Amino acid sequence: MEKFEKVKEVIAAVEADVTKFYDGGNSAAGTRVRKAMQDLKNLAQEIRTEVTEKKNSAK
Repeated sequence: MEKFEKVKEVIAAVEADVTKFYDGGNSAAGTRVRKAMQDLKNLAQEIRTEVTEKKNSAK
């Protein structure tokens, strides 16, 4: 659950940069968005691994 909270924090933190990139054309903000999306991808993979381990250990 802790990692899921981290996902929500990353999304909230990058929201302003998404707006700056898409509405303002700020390319530096685009770089920050790409980094945040990579962090989200890694967090999502960690969550997937945890869920699989927990699911399999219940059997």
